[in-house]
Amino acid sequence: MVSRRNIIQGIAFSAFLMTSPLGALAQEALTVGILIPGSKSDKGWMESSYNGLVAAQEKYGDKIKVQMIENISYGDMEQALTQLASGNSMVIGVGGQTQAAVLKIAQRFPDIKFSIVGGNAGVELPNVAGYDVKQAEIAFVAGAAAAMMSKTGTVSYVGGMEIPSIVNAGKEFGNGAKYINPEIKYIESYTGDFDDVAKSKEATLAAIAQGADIHYHILNLGLRGMEQAATEKGTHIIGSYTNYCGTDPLYPAYSITGVGYQVGYTIDQAVAGTWVAGYKPFGLAMGAEASDIAVCDPAPGMMEKLDAIMDDIKSGKISVLEG
Repeated sequence: MVSRRNIIQGIAFSAFLMTSPLGALAQEALTVGILIPGSKSDKGWMESSYNGLVAAQEKYGDKIKVQMIENISYGDMEQALTQLASGNSMVIGVGGQTQAAVLKIAQRFPDIKFSIVGGNAGVELPNVAGYDVKQAEIAFVAGAAAAMMSKTGTVSYVGGMEIPSIVNAGKEFGNGAKYINPEIKYIESYTGDFDDVAKSKEATLAAIAQGADIHYHILNLGLRGMEQAATEKGTHIIGSYTNYCGTDPLYPAYSITGVGYQVGYTIDQAVAGTWVAGYKPFGLAMGAEASDIAVCDPAPGMMEKLDAIMDDIKSGKISVLEG
């Protein structure tokens, strides 16, 4: 069941936007409900989506009204989405883990627009748009960067739920590392939960014990466990989703997967009246806001090599998995 706390959070956030200078409502404001399953301050996917939401609110002011629900378990998503669809003209599900629930609830609300940030191919309902961040592409690039930065010749990846898009990103991180150094050792693990701090710390410590000194992830709050392990052992993390270079020496680089960009994109489309259903790939082909790599203090020639790899992925010379 959706907790009373989270329902109140959603209502309170909506009320804040309605009463703030940025959220003073116009008569015909676009009403947007957004489900952020994790924490909006996770330094990862969920925070990136929230940043995109805030940017859209700043951009449109009284043209949009937003209701948000966050920190919802997988089993409670259908109820949360039903609540949002009952009071809004557009509903955004953040993360591929919302896709199954969105596709189910969207059939009950055929007049409501649904968008999935992190959706996969196979979205075929007339009122659902699925936006694929194509994070396997940038994971390959992150793997190449990790191999260039590693001093031990060992890199690691920790994913949350073992679903195709997360597994494919992990495989491509390893492939990217091996593209630079065919002899590199690659350690891959999954916690089964994007938010489990203890399990992600345990997985990272196990990788460090095998020599890993550069780590990559697709985690939400579970990232805190990776940070704890890396801090204790003096290793480093390539962050995901947003460029925060210069804010934390634990992170020598960041992959950018445009989660917030996609939130802004779907709101832009709805406001303009150009929103369309169906599957839409983003990734490197959509430009640096959608997908890129940021290295905070690159060695000479490093960015040129990474740029060439990204060009080869876009051209098809380097083929990567979906997701």
